Amino acid sequence: MPSFDIVSRVDSMEIENAVNQAKKELANRFDFKGSPAEIVLEKNEIRLTAQDAFKIRALDEIMIGKLAKRSISLKSVEKKDPEISPLGHARQVIKIKQGLESNVAKEVSAFIRDLKLKVTVQIQGDELRVTGKSRDDLQSAITAVRGHDFPVALSFVNFRD
Repeated sequence: MPSFDIVSRVDSMEIENAVNQAKKELANRFDFKGSPAEIVLEKNEIRLTAQDAFKIRALDEIMIGKLAKRSISLKSVEKKDPEISPLGHARQVIKIKQGLESNVAKEVSAFIRDLKLKVTVQIQGDELRVTGKSRDDLQSAITAVRGHDFPVALSFVNFRD
């Protein structure tokens, strides 16, 4: 039976490229000359550190701009509030969401079931498997899910006949 999977994944190489581009821009920016500021990538977190609140906001803008240019959906990015120490040093964490959370998976599967297509939806860990007898039903399910606004960026993989 034809099937496909609905996932919410971000390409780690694209994140790495965005961080490297942001580091290059940080090295060339005049307003950051001589100040201790850095961008560090650790698995699914990007850590920003700067001298004060103004510079952490500038670093955040640089990083979000680079992620957007690398076509990483900003729905997959969760920005934490900046932490500012009494001495003025600032830190911020930007988390990259990977995988479908259970409440979002339930929301997507309920949406597909409400379409009244002849497809079945199964939650398999952090992804959804949609199967059906007709390729047309699967394609109309993909079109409907793309047209609806969900809180995460969704992609479709493993389309099988």
